[in-house]
Amino acid sequence: MKKFDVLIVGTGMGGLVCGNILSKEGYQVCMVEKNKQPGGSLQIYVRDKVIFDSGVHYIGGLDPGQNLYQIFKWLGLMDRLRLEKMDPAFDRILLEGDEKEYRIMQGYQAFEQEMIREFPLEEKGIRQYLLTIRDICDRFPLYRLRVEGSVEKKEEAMVVSAKKFIESITRDEKLRAVLAGNNMLYAGSGEETPLYIHALTVNSYMESAWRVLDGGSQIANILVQNIRAAGGMIIKNREVKKLVMEGTRVRSAILSDGSSVQADLFVSNTSPANTYRMTDSSLIRPVTRKRMETMRTTVSSFILNIVFKKDRVPYFKHNYYYHKTGKVWEMEGYTEKDWPLGYAVYLSPGAKNEYATGMTIFAYMRYEEVRPWASSFNTVSSKQIRGEAYEAFKHQKAEQLLNRVEEKFPGLRNSILRTYTSTPLTFRDYLGSDDGNLYGSVKDYQNPLGNLVSPKTRIPNLFLTGQYLNLHGILGTAISGLITSIAVTGRDDFIEKIRNA
Repeated sequence: MKKFDVLIVGTGMGGLVCGNILSKEGYQVCMVEKNKQPGGSLQIYVRDKVIFDSGVHYIGGLDPGQNLYQIFKWLGLMDRLRLEKMDPAFDRILLEGDEKEYRIMQGYQAFEQEMIREFPLEEKGIRQYLLTIRDICDRFPLYRLRVEGSVEKKEEAMVVSAKKFIESITRDEKLRAVLAGNNMLYAGSGEETPLYIHALTVNSYMESAWRVLDGGSQIANILVQNIRAAGGMIIKNREVKKLVMEGTRVRSAILSDGSSVQADLFVSNTSPANTYRMTDSSLIRPVTRKRMETMRTTVSSFILNIVFKKDRVPYFKHNYYYHKTGKVWEMEGYTEKDWPLGYAVYLSPGAKNEYATGMTIFAYMRYEEVRPWASSFNTVSSKQIRGEAYEAFKHQKAEQLLNRVEEKFPGLRNSILRTYTSTPLTFRDYLGSDDGNLYGSVKDYQNPLGNLVSPKTRIPNLFLTGQYLNLHGILGTAISGLITSIAVTGRDDFIEKIRNA
């Protein structure tokens, strides 16, 4: 096999964006993916002819001129994706014991008007909330597709608690719950979550909210095509097992079939801990290895995918988020008896969008719940039966989740044709994290730099990318691809090209 300029381990969004940028800059890129399907959380799966997304249920910032639109435009995605703009009220917040649906609107003005209509006595706090969200977004240059910015202003924003900030602008418990209501988008925790994580996430969707019709794998497939068109190579169904050193540099990658791929530069889109396990070099200090191994990660999830009977559930272009009273920041802290303390609901559209074909219900689940089956491994490429006890566990959890959901959606069971479930083990096996975590490392406003990871390592030709670097999600990992590309090339002039795409 020929030698490449760059080898990228994993084809998650960060790696794909990095690979596309480097291809555009003239680098010969090879990407290695352990699954049959590229894309990490962009992967889809089909059950009874219904497409389900593994992670990308909707994305934000895709109106012309907005940050993800500019990135997608420059990467050649915008003209090739099948997209659907969601309802003006794209998210609906459901509260325990309250019949009302609280509507989260696209557009700052519409959001402000709707919140003031619902909470007329809280106008001052609502305006303060929106001003602060915008101000924080402005403090992160690459989020605004700028290169220059004040490090001090950015770090000031990183030490503010999301929960404490929302409590400071209003005493209204329902408004507090609504403003934090879709915090499953970033695994919000009252103990740790910084305001900047809340701001950068919700701003994107408030600017504009979209569904990718036919699944998020479209994004991965187009980015893969771009790399191939530039003369690069994608190796699927093989895993990088070892990065072989020669002196102070990585020389080659050994794959799971025993083959070897040589390159000048290496980018890892798997977790930093995984990356360092593959790398036998004294340049990576024991203290660094230990920090990566012990880095706290976000919670995982239990997914219930429902295939509906034909023409039973009218399709709607919004999502639902529910949480129990007083638990919006504490949904991770469930007990076996009170699980789940919250959930999210996403629909799968039918061909004509009149009726939904399926529904995804998402609830937090800690990895410890599936630890009894941790020694098993099951993917399409490597099938293994986890056993009857595991199937019984999943069935019991699905029933418990459906009971909770039917409190707000009575009679939902009558429309179900079949159900399918995923646990933290599913996410672990397909995405390569040790615990199937949702969004990488936990960000903590009390120790803002503690879990941040640099794209550069102490090995001069080994770089990192993905959700551990920066922000999670499509936008966050796309930006991590930009950050890594700047580190690899030593140049940032392509940011200007993206902004003007």
